[in-house]
Amino acid sequence: MTVQAGGADTADQSGEQRNVDAIDITPAGQQDTTPDVIDGVALARLYGEQLFQLPLDLYIPPDALEVFLEAFEGPLDLLLYLIRKQNFNVLDIPMAQVTRQYLLYVDQIRQRNLELAAEYLLMAAMLIEIKSRMLLPVKKADSDDEAEDPRAELVRRLLEYEQMKLAAQRLDTVPQLGRDFLRSQVYIEQSLAPRFPDVETVDLQGAWADVLRRAKLNQHHKISREELSVREHMSQILRRLQHARFMEFSELFEDAIRSGKGVPVVVVNFIAMLELSRESLVEITQAEPFAPIYVRLAYTPA
Repeated sequence: MTVQAGGADTADQSGEQRNVDAIDITPAGQQDTTPDVIDGVALARLYGEQLFQLPLDLYIPPDALEVFLEAFEGPLDLLLYLIRKQNFNVLDIPMAQVTRQYLLYVDQIRQRNLELAAEYLLMAAMLIEIKSRMLLPVKKADSDDEAEDPRAELVRRLLEYEQMKLAAQRLDTVPQLGRDFLRSQVYIEQSLAPRFPDVETVDLQGAWADVLRRAKLNQHHKISREELSVREHMSQILRRLQHARFMEFSELFEDAIRSGKGVPVVVVNFIAMLELSRESLVEITQAEPFAPIYVRLAYTPA
């Protein structure tokens, strides 16, 4: 026999609580054959365990379930409801009937929620005061002005509240985002042609200064006179660019630098490139600021 103990509380005759172990006896070597689900449906789940019948000591408070047939936003809302429900004239309120019905509703609230009934009791006191003042005889004033109606202040508050309530109802009929409609979001992928930044004059000057510095390192001290043609160098640059889509700025001067012909050839080569750019035969571009400068043909060769 196997014995499983679980804690369960009970009360003895003296009223003191003591802990008694609930014993579950199962024959040795046999498994518990109690099904996990009866008829496929369990009543509830408590701490991950399924319950198939209600506990005998289950306590349900009397106020666990409350049904409100009419919900009011405050004392003025209740008072206006009682007046409009019976088609009373708000300018001539029968205080006796309205007060009696109002107090009846307040008594129902006090039985269930005393904190909620507090603000309604203040209006009840005001109604009783108005009713008492109307029962008293009206004193004649020295002037010919009529005595003020004790209900005047209450009527004014009721009319103002009704105007605000109707305005709120009209605003509530306006479609609201998230309640009546949702914004549609559409993602449109736009393929834009990349636009390279313009090459500034300062960048071109810096690249040219670097080319001059490298040319001076490879020059020979040989005095000679040579006629250099700008047109010829322009043709050489165009022929080189026809075989390459892009060419770095410094690569255009590699041949002149390696030949050792000195700065004059490099200068003529640079002037030839500037002349080609002025005639819109080549483009000088740069992928991003401070990036290497590239030269390419401004037209597509046949």
